[in-house]
Amino acid sequence: MFKAILIEKDDAAGYRARSTTLDEAQLPEGDVTVRVDCSTLNYKDALAITGKGPVVRKFPMVPGIDLAGTVEASASPDFKAGDAVLLNGWGVGENHWGGLAQKARLDGRWLIPLPRGFTPRQAMAIGTAGYTAMLAVLALERHGVTPEQGEILVTGANGGVGSFAIALLARLGYRVVASTGRPEQTDYLKKLGAAEIIDRATLSEPGRPLARERWAGVIDSLGSHTLANACAATRYGGTVAACGLAQGMDFPATVAPFILRGVTLAGIDSVMRPRAERIAAWERLARDLDLALLDDITAEIGLDEAIPMAGELLAGKVRGRVVVDVNR
Repeated sequence: MFKAILIEKDDAAGYRARSTTLDEAQLPEGDVTVRVDCSTLNYKDALAITGKGPVVRKFPMVPGIDLAGTVEASASPDFKAGDAVLLNGWGVGENHWGGLAQKARLDGRWLIPLPRGFTPRQAMAIGTAGYTAMLAVLALERHGVTPEQGEILVTGANGGVGSFAIALLARLGYRVVASTGRPEQTDYLKKLGAAEIIDRATLSEPGRPLARERWAGVIDSLGSHTLANACAATRYGGTVAACGLAQGMDFPATVAPFILRGVTLAGIDSVMRPRAERIAAWERLARDLDLALLDDITAEIGLDEAIPMAGELLAGKVRGRVVVDVNR
């Protein structure tokens, strides 16, 4: 038996999430069984738990798009009992039972070895948010954005992706401008490496098709008007990495930045990324992330606290990352 968060839906009781105890025989199909040490609470997990977004595709479902743990049993040629492993994405927590549980059974092709130098807690403090931020930084680099070219805008700066994007970019020598709706977090953002803080309201309302050129690059986790305004103010030849939709899925923009200024809009998918690219991103995180910042970025909760915390996260009251100790 093991503890888990379980999401259920039926005509009688509707949509609900609860903390419960399950039998290992209830685990879904997979060739690797993992004893989970830690998981996380991401924006997508919060949508799944609260039912405020169409994240869960089948019921019942154990949420949790991240996990780190130890292999208990394996029929996969890539893993054996005792191996430390990590998972991000692959539809886990949406189509397949995820990491907000003490055990998980998974397709071994979704797992990668726990990166050298990281404990399970550290890996989950980084989680999908830090991994996504690293993918966005790599996209800027691939498109030739260098520190010498100018400022980088990071939107949703107090969230998980935003926090890691600031920390990574600053350490790589970029001048980072952080956009946030929580000015009381200015000291936190500057400690991560932000050189300047701007109010998200300057970007979140309808704007012009083209604005004054400012950004050499952008990492945006909000979408909607914020993404449109970020593109409109990106300098000639700059790159905007879009990796989230916290403000909305719409993109009320024109083609002007792309055909008049040669701006590149790079989409960042972290869910279905090939294994080699995942490993490369985690290797860069091991090299470029200051692990001393993790305590500032991360809060830790027990499994039973994940359900109430989900509402807090969606309300914008949670800073940085939430690690879930599933055994607490």
